[in-house]
Amino acid sequence: MKNSMQLEFLSVSENEAFARVAVAAFIAPLDPTVEEMTEMKTVVSEAVTNAIIHGYQNEPHHFIKIFCSIEDNEVKLRIEDKGLGIDDIEEAREPLYTSKPELERSGMGFTIMENFMDKVEIVSRPGEGTTVEMSKQLINNKTVYN
Repeated sequence: MKNSMQLEFLSVSENEAFARVAVAAFIAPLDPTVEEMTEMKTVVSEAVTNAIIHGYQNEPHHFIKIFCSIEDNEVKLRIEDKGLGIDDIEEAREPLYTSKPELERSGMGFTIMENFMDKVEIVSRPGEGTTVEMSKQLINNKTVYN
């Protein structure tokens, strides 16, 4: 059996913390390690922050959607925005690349996601938005949903 949840929230920076906590609470029954929990919260933060800053240009009247599912200790995340989109996904995935150098962004968001997750897929169309799909098999043997 697969357990899943979805959230939709306004694209304001205060909601980044809400998204982190919501995903963490959802995966908590799997009893992830502290490292796994930290990594999951970090990738959610990176993806949501990218949507707010890059996708929506910090305009607070848009929505971000998160879908999360668990099956056989694998966590799947999908984070969607309907913002500006990414012109060159491969360039955006390069470490230290940022489209907002004036904001002193580190340009490590996608790199962090790729290092912490088993799989990361980015689909984006300029003017239509971006979807980031990620998955991670948790190492703990506690199976809650199967």
